[in-house]
Amino acid sequence: MTAKTNLPYRPCAGVMLLNRDGLAFAGQRIDTTMEAWQMPQGGIDPGETAGQAAIRELGEEIGVGHDKVELIAQALGDFHYDLPDDLIGKVWKGKWRGQRQTWFLYRFLGEDLDINLATDHPEFSTWRWVDPHELPALIVPFKRKLYEDVIAAFSPYLKR
Repeated sequence: MTAKTNLPYRPCAGVMLLNRDGLAFAGQRIDTTMEAWQMPQGGIDPGETAGQAAIRELGEEIGVGHDKVELIAQALGDFHYDLPDDLIGKVWKGKWRGQRQTWFLYRFLGEDLDINLATDHPEFSTWRWVDPHELPALIVPFKRKLYEDVIAAFSPYLKR
């Protein structure tokens, strides 16, 4: 098995999607038996910018197109997390040690009915709007620090 430190980070884009009340979208992951909520995020395809990937992921994961969102901010810099050792080699065909993410903050312009989890490749079983500051408590532990950093980056735009 390849040593974790020799593996690269998977390039990824993440989206904090806020509704009109300043609450953030959180989806319950479909691929785990533990309670694991997260914001939309996913890999950046070859030839794609992080911004393009963010919009594509919104469509693929929650059925929301570019016409239903408005960009508020892009976080400065990238955010990283490492997979726990027991997941190395089991996810992403063993090619990555974790993710290097570029994060975007979008305002949701649609209605709750516009959110559709029954996409071609569903990732969430259910969803809800939550106070953004609650997100670190909902995410799997190995992503908690990343979520705290994302919230800090977007704090000027978040209600308290």
